[in-house]
Amino acid sequence: MYIQLVMNRHMITFAVWFFLFSKACFSQVSPGAELQLVADGFSFTEGPAVDKEGNVFFTDQPNNRIWKYDVDGNLSVFMENAGRSNGLYFDSEGLLIACADEKYQLWRIDMDGNVEKLAVNYLDSLFNGPNDTWVSPSGLIYFTDPYYQRDYWTRTSPGMQSQALYLYQDGTVTRLDDQFKRPNGIVGTPDGKFLYVADIGDSKIYKYRIQSDGSLTDKQFFAPQGSDGMTIDEEGNLYLTGKGIDVYNPQGEKITHIPVPSNWTANICFAGPNRDQLFITATDKVFTLKMAVKGTK
Repeated sequence: MYIQLVMNRHMITFAVWFFLFSKACFSQVSPGAELQLVADGFSFTEGPAVDKEGNVFFTDQPNNRIWKYDVDGNLSVFMENAGRSNGLYFDSEGLLIACADEKYQLWRIDMDGNVEKLAVNYLDSLFNGPNDTWVSPSGLIYFTDPYYQRDYWTRTSPGMQSQALYLYQDGTVTRLDDQFKRPNGIVGTPDGKFLYVADIGDSKIYKYRIQSDGSLTDKQFFAPQGSDGMTIDEEGNLYLTGKGIDVYNPQGEKITHIPVPSNWTANICFAGPNRDQLFITATDKVFTLKMAVKGTK
């Protein structure tokens, strides 16, 4: 597969995108910053996750690979035969939690590429296909399980009708909420107090309060928009993806739209040693954007 690596000093020359970008005012974006193309030639990029050093791991799901983009700007394949991983997130031990939907499983991957299968079913049913995940500061693993028919599956219908939100804790899987049309993006606040979940099938974002035992209470409608992947900055602003990037403040008000020159923006995270680079997966491309705000470590 051909991958074109572009160094950060090279600028995107998409005239329409630049016009839109330059006409808008984005307080979260660093003044004068422009979108930087890291690489293209992928099939569908997803699931960016940042480690403690600021390196990003992301997936090219149709090609069954996990890639690594390090803090020095080097791009390399981290893992082949990656279980068709989609959403990724690092836990506090530096292990990669992966939504491996080739066989509808949740994995834990070490930096040598060794796989531990954490969850393979709920009760007596296989998952629909774990999609996105977030790990709380206390180590609780939350993940969404929508149904998207894959061309690499032999099955043609879901094993269970509920498209739900789950918690994995100490070898046990708990269904937390199944009142969605199609749950997808998920992220929690860095203090571990709140969880955001996107119902992309119903164009809604919900906010929950996380209890000490990992259960959720006080479900509230947060924003009238779905999202594929999500992230949060140090000010508590929520970043949603789809047709570009939309940013909502903690009160649920949209404050910024960042256009991205791609048909679909799938996911984002804050990366780099200072967590001030927004790393963006957008169909066959990945980008970075220098930010005036930071993500949390």
